[in-house]
Amino acid sequence: MRYRRLGWSSCKVSTISLGSWLTVGWTIDQSMTNALVKQAFESGVNFFDTADVYARGAAESALGIALAPLKRADYVLASKCFWPMSDNVNDRGLSRKHLVESVHASLARLKTDYLDVMQCHRFDPDTSVDEVVDAMSDLIRQGKLLYWGVSCWTGAQIEAAVATAAARGGYAPVSNQPPYNLLERDIEQEVIPKSRAAHVTQVVFSPLAQGLLTGKYAGGKLPAGSRAADDKKNSFLKPRLTPANLARADKVAALARAAGIAPAVAALAWTLRTQDVASAIVGASGVEQLKENLAAADVDLPADLRAALDAV
Repeated sequence: MRYRRLGWSSCKVSTISLGSWLTVGWTIDQSMTNALVKQAFESGVNFFDTADVYARGAAESALGIALAPLKRADYVLASKCFWPMSDNVNDRGLSRKHLVESVHASLARLKTDYLDVMQCHRFDPDTSVDEVVDAMSDLIRQGKLLYWGVSCWTGAQIEAAVATAAARGGYAPVSNQPPYNLLERDIEQEVIPKSRAAHVTQVVFSPLAQGLLTGKYAGGKLPAGSRAADDKKNSFLKPRLTPANLARADKVAALARAAGIAPAVAALAWTLRTQDVASAIVGASGVEQLKENLAAADVDLPADLRAALDAV
């Protein structure tokens, strides 16, 4: 396993992190969650990501149980808040009220005294950046958070948060969590350059394009038992299953296999080719699947393969 600094901080996170979206607390049971966390940790993963809205709190609760046997100082724990958690008009967004109450609720579900990183799950046009920065800074000073980050913010929004923190004597975000993979590279245009200038790193999700880049959908087939074939799991994958994307995924798989590398490993290693990405979040429903993904942390793609993947 390799480790990189999280934004402007000196905190180091594993380049592969374990996420809980669409799996923990929902499609896998507690025993599998425990097994995945154990395997990840023993393989050098020290970064675990979740969110309050994942399975409406169940993901945080299940992850808290799985992490309980570990020494708290040995891992970095991140959660997120923004999306509605109830019909309460204030139980959503990034107001000081919701941020503070969300942090307390996440701490209770995760059975911990502090979060290493709390991330604003989206930008809130109804809340001023001043209010967000002040609330996050207060939570950090209280010891309930060590750092804060954002998710799916634009480069300009990240820039504004950093400038606001400097002007108000607060803490700037350390990270942004966007989707990023061979098929979704939008952040290279504005988000990465502005984040780099602000000393904010990316913690990317969907590095395998919801499994599309694993090679399992060769020829456009949807194998039984796969995410694409499961209507409970495929709502985010379906829009990506276009003829063009399936053809690109087949090319990626062919290039990887010709180089003697598993398609998923090649796709993950490509995502980690830049230091702008501190960590790539992977999800898993089984230990063997996780083991294969973790192998990407130690792979340096040959220059010719990187160029060929870029061309796809």
